[in-house]
This record gives sequence, C-alpha cells and structure tokens, in this order.
Amino acid sequence: MLHVVLFQPEIAPNTGNVGRMCALTRTRLHLVHPLGFVIDDRNLRRAGMDYWKSLDVHEHADWAAFRASPYAPARLWLFTTKAEQSFWAPRYADGDGLVFGNEGSGAPDWLHTEVGAAQRVTIPHANAELRSLNLSTAAGIATYEALRQVGIAQGGG
Repeated sequence: MLHVVLFQPEIAPNTGNVGRMCALTRTRLHLVHPLGFVIDDRNLRRAGMDYWKSLDVHEHADWAAFRASPYAPARLWLFTTKAEQSFWAPRYADGDGLVFGNEGSGAPDWLHTEVGAAQRVTIPHANAELRSLNLSTAAGIATYEALRQVGIAQGGG
C-alpha cells in the first residue's frame, strides 16, 4: 500500500479531492494536524467526499505523532519546489509515503532537512514564472506515477 501524507493542509476541497483519489486507489491518507479546516459532514459534502467512510485515513496530532504511528510509512518522498530531482527519477516501493506541504507555505525547512535531499523530488513544469501545481493535482500525479511503478492492481476503470 502506498501512503499520501498531507502536512497541515489548509483547504478542505483540496483535501477532499486527495481523499477521493486515495479511496479510489486504495492508498492510505495521513492528515498531519493542525488542519486549516474542520473535518465535518458539511465540509466533506462540499468537497465531494460522500464516500469519506470508504477511505483509509489516519489523523495525527503533529509530525512527531505521525512518525511514531505504527501506520506510518518507513520511507518518505517529499514533493517540493525546492528539489533538483524530478519525481520520475526515484524507484518507488510498496509502502512508501508521498509527502506534500500545505497550500500556503509548503513544507517547512526542518521537514526538508528531516526527509533529506535524496528523498526530495519535484514535479517539473514548463512555466518558470509560475510557482507550483495545485495540491490535489500534484498528489494525483505523484500517486499514479508511484502506483504505475509499484504495479499494484487497483481495479476500477
């Protein structure tokens, strides 16, 4: 199983979109608090998450609690604009965690340091004047590339 890790996400619809993708791909979603919204039925309905109950989601009080969790992945890949290595370069493995910073400020410097330069990757884009992709778009691109490499049959169609 692959893991998608959202570090302090701020926008409910983005998290809802990522959750929908995780439910469809049977990928575990980790939400590292604090969140910029409340997970409640109203926010989930607005984000299109009428199937939130089908999602394998784990909430963690903070990064330390995430890392200490028995459900946390051992190997992490941090998706960031502050990386030289393209996300196509690594060989992802079953059980890997794909980590995404929040919509406003990305991942803090200490998280970049903890994960390490070799485990930081970026999704290339052609327009250098623009900063980055939307969080849910980036998570989708990354997850499907990792699933392609790992070769896990996800069903659906």
